[in-house]
Amino acid sequence: MSPEKFEEHINRDKIILVDFHADWCGPCKMMEPIVEEISKEKKVDVLKIDIEENPEIAGKYNVMSIPTFLLFKSGSIVGHLVGAVSKENLDGAIAKALTK
Repeated sequence: MSPEKFEEHINRDKIILVDFHADWCGPCKMMEPIVEEISKEKKVDVLKIDIEENPEIAGKYNVMSIPTFLLFKSGSIVGHLVGAVSKENLDGAIAKALTK
């Protein structure tokens, strides 16, 4: 994904969950079903960014560990989680972001 296209996605006036991941990452694979479930629940839009294919985007947002989950609204970060987390933790971060 081009950085320009990424910016288009995150600048929407709704919550966007960005999942920074890589194919070789075990914890990222563990999170796939949780992220998929959240995507199906339609509370937020989910955007998956492979850091290997998009190092410039990962670098811009200082993604040092994966998985990293950033929540954006209107281009601003309104939530941040790092590592394999429970669905409850991710849902909690989303709920908090929805109130901002």
